[in-house]
Amino acid sequence: MMNNVFPRSRKPTSTLPASAISITFCILFALPFLSATHSYSSKHTGSDGGVAHGFESTKRSILALKTDPLKPHLDQIRKQADDHRSLALVYASYARKLKLESSKLVRIFAELSHNFLNLMSKPQYRTLFSNDASPVDESVVRQLEKEVKERIKTTRQVIGEAKESFDNQLKIQKLKDTIFSVNEQLSKAKKQGAFSSLIAAKSIPKSLHCLSMRLMEERIAHPEKYSDEGKPTPPEVEDPNLYHYALFSDNVLAASVVVNSAMKNAKEPWKHVFHVVTDKMNLGAMQVMFKLKDYNGAHIEVKAVEDYKFLNSSYVPVLRQLESANLQRFYFENKLENATKDTTNMKFRNPKYLSILNHLRFYLPEMYPKLHKILFLDDDIVVQKDLTGLWKIDMDGKVNGAVETCFGSFHRYAQYMNFSHPLIKAKFSPKACAWAYGMNFFDLDAWRREKCTEEYHYWQNLNENRTLWKLGTLPPGLITYYSTTKPMDKSWHVLGLGYNPSIGMDEIKNAAVVHFNGNMKPWLDIAMTQFKPLWAKYVDYELEFIQACNFGF
Repeated sequence: MMNNVFPRSRKPTSTLPASAISITFCILFALPFLSATHSYSSKHTGSDGGVAHGFESTKRSILALKTDPLKPHLDQIRKQADDHRSLALVYASYARKLKLESSKLVRIFAELSHNFLNLMSKPQYRTLFSNDASPVDESVVRQLEKEVKERIKTTRQVIGEAKESFDNQLKIQKLKDTIFSVNEQLSKAKKQGAFSSLIAAKSIPKSLHCLSMRLMEERIAHPEKYSDEGKPTPPEVEDPNLYHYALFSDNVLAASVVVNSAMKNAKEPWKHVFHVVTDKMNLGAMQVMFKLKDYNGAHIEVKAVEDYKFLNSSYVPVLRQLESANLQRFYFENKLENATKDTTNMKFRNPKYLSILNHLRFYLPEMYPKLHKILFLDDDIVVQKDLTGLWKIDMDGKVNGAVETCFGSFHRYAQYMNFSHPLIKAKFSPKACAWAYGMNFFDLDAWRREKCTEEYHYWQNLNENRTLWKLGTLPPGLITYYSTTKPMDKSWHVLGLGYNPSIGMDEIKNAAVVHFNGNMKPWLDIAMTQFKPLWAKYVDYELEFIQACNFGF
């Protein structure tokens, strides 16, 4: 019996804790509903202000821990305002860049941008964006949104009205940029083309080099046949009653064409004397060339520039200036970016313009002291008529007889000299008409009287730094014979066959002398095909040395 009673006495003790736990859960579960019911009845039916305030403060304290629901909307309004303010600034910037005719658009867009900024700076709106946890006033937010939308509408309307102007201006600006880019490319291409043309003009064709070598070989093999050393000077060379020509060249073939063309068209070739001057390197070849035939009885003197002992650096300014490192660098610099800096005068960078052969024309009276008149010829000309009529022209006391090249505003002194220099400006007229070298008739007596060589020395010494004119022999010639040049009829000398393809054939046929001035020399592959036969027909193809060198004219 003891065992049966003992279990009964323990059963109640094991169920009491379970009941207590169940009751506790029920109370905790029902408490929120009771609180909610109490809050609802207090809000709608209770009139006790203290109780209502207590519940309201409890609600605010909980919301304060969370983000105000109006804040995201407020941020969105602010972002829209900032975006449209930035858009107005961008359009104002474009308007300034495009240089619109009316500055009104720039001003309007700037004002729109400032309006957005001023709106956000108002005191009643500035507090909305403070960092404190104070509640956001919904009515203020609505007012801000209304004003922002009004400004956005105005901004979009202005942009819509201005869009056509902006589109046109943008197209114009894009077109200008394209034109600028194309002009830059064109300028670069012109420089490269001019540089390539300069290289081609300076080059010596293989056939021409072959001719010089074969003639020189003949000279070395038979020195007694071609040398004039020790022989008396023929009297015709110094006879002032004959027709004298000066020809300075290092091109054997070109020099022979000049003499050949002149003598084939001369009425009395035995009365003509050619004074050919070359450098020491080409002297032997030149001597052989002019002794291979008699040129219809013409008298030909061949000398080297070194034979004229007075032509030294102490007397000749060009020879002295050649010793200058700066001048050597200017002439012989071969880099494209340096050689093309001065595109207008690039052709004068050719070292031939520094050659003493090119400046011998300023020393004619001293080279030929017994002569009274002489005709100077370049080696790139062809004579088509008898030239003795030049000796019959009344020079009116002038030194230089030449064909003028000016027309309109072209080929005036202003194109050849630096008229910003006070010396040039004081002495010469920029509108004075220029003339051409290539065929020039010189009165040597008038030359000596006017002291032209001294005048040339004076100006050449002043131009050592190239401040008066760039380069070449034409500018110092224009200066030296400024008031002593006799204009001649244009039919005596037609120029441009080395660069101008539009010269009429009638003008060429009527010319006494045609001049292949320019880069497209007739002995080069780049020569103009329509003019090349005028020169090629005077090449002595029957000579074995020319046949051996495969000239393809």
